[in-house]
Amino acid sequence: LQLQASGGGLVQAGGSLRLSCAASGRTFSSYVMGWFRQAPGKERDFVAAISWSGENTHYAHSVKGRFTISRDNAKNTVYLQMNSLKPGDTAVYYCAARVGTFYPLGEYDYWGQGTQVTVSS
Repeated sequence: LQLQASGGGLVQAGGSLRLSCAASGRTFSSYVMGWFRQAPGKERDFVAAISWSGENTHYAHSVKGRFTISRDNAKNTVYLQMNSLKPGDTAVYYCAARVGTFYPLGEYDYWGQGTQVTVSS
């Protein structure tokens, strides 16, 4: 499974961005999908995850109520809508795919390249 993230950029605090992650190579709908982020000098952190059907989602406390994860299995794409962005959201954002059950904080099997999100104050 290959993953290609896009949609990052520079935005002012309070603004919005939508990240996309396009998958190819295998049956996308079989995978739990997640978003992670890594700020400079910090470890990579979990952001959000969505089950293969889209019925179940899970968010990090820091983004709950501001970010929304969704997926379109017909387009083999997962999205991360980010609203009310804060400078603390600045990071490289990665999408990832997990085989098996919906365990958002479990191990992910496939990773895309990152997309930079920068939020200015």
